[in-house]
Amino acid sequence: MCKAGTQNQERVRRVERRVATTRWRRIISAAWRSITVWAVSTLTMLVLAGILPDFRLQSPDGDSATRIAITAALGAGAFGLLSAVVWPLLVRTLLLVPALVLGLLVFFLNGSLLLLAMRLNPAGRGEVAPETAVVVAAVMSAVASATGAALAVRDDDAYRRRLSRLADRRRRRDPDPGCPRTPGTVFLQLDGVGHDVLLSAVGKGLMPTIAAWLGAPDGPDRSAGSGGSDRSDREAPSPPTHRLSPWRTDWSSQTGASQLGILHGSNHDVPAFRWYEKDTGEVMVCNRPTSAAELQRRAVRRTGDGGLLTVDGASRGNLFSGGADQLALVLSVSARRGPQNRSRAGYFAYFSDPANAVRTALSFVAEVARELGQSTYARLRRHRPRVSRGGLYPLIRAFATVVERDVVVAAVIGDMLAGRGAVYADLVAYDEVAHHSGPRGHDTERVLMRLDRSLALLAKVADHAPRPYRIVVLSDHGQSPGETFLGRYGLTLANLVRAGCGLPVPRRAGRTHSGAEARAAVRAALHRPVEETRVPATPARGSEPVVLASGNLGLISFPDVPHRMTRQEIDRRHPALLSTLANHPGIGFLLVADEVHGGVVLGARGVEVPLADLDHDLGPLAEFGPGAAQAVRRTHSFPHVADIMVNSWYDPVDGEVLAFEEQIGSHGGLGGSQNLPFLLSPLDLPDALAEHGELVGAEQLHELFRCWLGAAEGPQVPVSLTHPGRTRAGTVRRA
Repeated sequence: MCKAGTQNQERVRRVERRVATTRWRRIISAAWRSITVWAVSTLTMLVLAGILPDFRLQSPDGDSATRIAITAALGAGAFGLLSAVVWPLLVRTLLLVPALVLGLLVFFLNGSLLLLAMRLNPAGRGEVAPETAVVVAAVMSAVASATGAALAVRDDDAYRRRLSRLADRRRRRDPDPGCPRTPGTVFLQLDGVGHDVLLSAVGKGLMPTIAAWLGAPDGPDRSAGSGGSDRSDREAPSPPTHRLSPWRTDWSSQTGASQLGILHGSNHDVPAFRWYEKDTGEVMVCNRPTSAAELQRRAVRRTGDGGLLTVDGASRGNLFSGGADQLALVLSVSARRGPQNRSRAGYFAYFSDPANAVRTALSFVAEVARELGQSTYARLRRHRPRVSRGGLYPLIRAFATVVERDVVVAAVIGDMLAGRGAVYADLVAYDEVAHHSGPRGHDTERVLMRLDRSLALLAKVADHAPRPYRIVVLSDHGQSPGETFLGRYGLTLANLVRAGCGLPVPRRAGRTHSGAEARAAVRAALHRPVEETRVPATPARGSEPVVLASGNLGLISFPDVPHRMTRQEIDRRHPALLSTLANHPGIGFLLVADEVHGGVVLGARGVEVPLADLDHDLGPLAEFGPGAAQAVRRTHSFPHVADIMVNSWYDPVDGEVLAFEEQIGSHGGLGGSQNLPFLLSPLDLPDALAEHGELVGAEQLHELFRCWLGAAEGPQVPVSLTHPGRTRAGTVRRA
C-alpha cells in the first residue's frame, strides 16, 4: 500500500509538472506571437510612411532612423491597444446602426483609432491626414490579422483558442454546469439552391465538402475520351456520411412560407411573398420586420408552441426566431427596442475583433467591384435574359454574400463551441445573386464555391466543439430561370390588369400587342366600337385593383370589396378581365372563387376545372408536375388569398417561367426547379423518404426535424401531437 501510494503521488507530481510546463509554454507562445505581430505592424507602418505622402513618422526637421523606428513601434503598439480595448466599445454603441451602414463605417472607425493612436504616441512625432489614416489602419489591421493567423496555423492549441474566444465570452456571461455528450444539430439553409443546382455543382467539383459527405468524387470524371487518367487511377471516394433527398414546396415557394413552416410548424395563410389583406388594408411582405413579427405571432398562436428551437436553440440570419433564445440577424425581432432584443448581438460578436471588421470590409469592397465587373461584362456581351443591376444592388449583393455570411458563420461557430442543442442558420448569398445573374452560370458558381468553404469551416469547428454535432444542410426553395414578363411582352402584369379592366395604362404599354388585345377585349365586352381610339372608363365603381408580384406568382385584389370576390362578381364588374388574363400566352392558369363550385382553375381557350375535379382532370395544371393540384387547393383555403391568383406560363422542357418581377432567376409560384429544394442529412438520422415516401411542404419538414431533435437524449422538446394546423400540443422526451 505504501509503495502504491508513493507511485500515485509521483504520478500526480508528474501531471502537475506537465500542466505547469504546458501553461508556461502557452504563455511564452502567446507572448512570442504578440511580439511578432507588433514587430510586423511596426514594419508595416514604416513601409506605409515611406510610400504615402501624407503619412509621416518624423518631425519636420528630420529624425534619426532609430527615433523613427521607435515612433513607429510606439504608434503600432498604441493602435493595437486601442483596437483591443476601444474597438469593442465602439461596435457595441453602434449595434442599432443597420448592418450595411456598419460595414461601410468600419474603415472610418478604424482610421479614427489610428489618428487617436498617433496623438497619444509618447514620442510626440508623426502626422497623418484623415483620409490616409483610413488606408493605413485598414492595411495594418489586415497585416496583423494575417500574421496572427499564420503563426497559429501549426499550433493546435492556438487554433482552438482562436475558435473558442466567442464561446468563452458566452460561457462567462451564461455559465453552464456541463455540456451534454448527446449530439447537437446544426441546420444550415442554403437559400434558393435547388436540388438540381446542388447536384450539378457537386458534379462539376464546385462543392467538394458536400461531395465528400455524399461519398462522391470531388469533380467530374473526364477520363473517358479526354486523354485523362483512368478512373482506377483516381483517388477512391470516401464512404458517404450524408444522404441527399429532394422535397416539394407549397405553391408559395419562397423563404417566408418555407422558413415559417420549418421553424414554427405552420405557414397557413401565407399565400405569397407579398399579399394584400382586406380586413386590415395592409400589404404583408415577408421580409418586412413588422410583417415577419405578425406572421410569427400567428404561427405560434395556431400551433400552440414556440417553435423548433425553443429548447437550447439559436436562430441566425433568419426571418423568424423559431422560439430560440439566442438570436442574431433575425428579422421578426429586429423591430423591437430594448435590452431583450439581441437580434444584432451577432454583429458585436463578430465586429468586436477589428481584424474581422477590416477583413469583411475589404471583402465587401471586393464584392462590389466584382459585381460591377460582372454586370458590365454581361451588358457588353449582350447576355439575354438580363435585368438591371445598378443602383444599390451592388451594395445589397455585397452585404448578402460577405457581411451576412461572415456574421452568421461566426455566430454558428460560437453556438457550436458553446454546445447549443439546436442551431438554424440561413445563408442568403446564392439566392440574391441568382435573382439577377440567373440560377446557373459563372457568377452563381463562384458563390456556391464560397458557401462550400463555409461548410468546410463549420465541419472543422465541429471537431473542437464540446459535444458532437450533426450538420443538416437544406434549402427552402429552388430557382427557375426565364425571361421577365415585362421583357417578353413589353408591359407589366399590373398594366395588363389595368388594360383588362378598361383603366388607363402608360402609352408604351398600351402600344404593345398584349395591351392592344386587352383593350380590344374590353371594347368587345362593353359593346364599344372597335375603331374607337380612346377606351372609356369602365362603369365599375370603387378603387383600382391592387396587383402584387411574388416571382412568377401574381395576386390581384379589389380593396373596396370586403370579401374575396367570386368569378361571377368579377365578370359583372370587369367582363373582359378574366378572359384577358387566362388567354394571355405568358400566363399558365388562374385561381378564382366560384359561387357554384367553390373554386375553379381557369386556363386558355375557355378551359375551367373546378377544384373538386382536379383529381381526375388537372386541366392547365397538368404541365406543372405532381403536387400542383394539392398546392392550389390548400392555398384556396387561406383566409387572405387574393381575389385572382395568377401563375405564369411554364415551359416543362426548358424549365423556364416568366417572372412578374425584374428577376431572371425567380421563385414564388409553381413551375420548375423552384419547387424542388434539397435536404442533406447525416446517415445516422432516419431516412425521411423511406418513412414518408416523399416530403411535401415545409410543415412536414418541421415535423421531421422535431423527430430528429427528439431522437437525442436530453431535455424535453415540445412536439405537436396533431397536425401543425391545430392547437393541441404535447411534449416528447428525447430518448
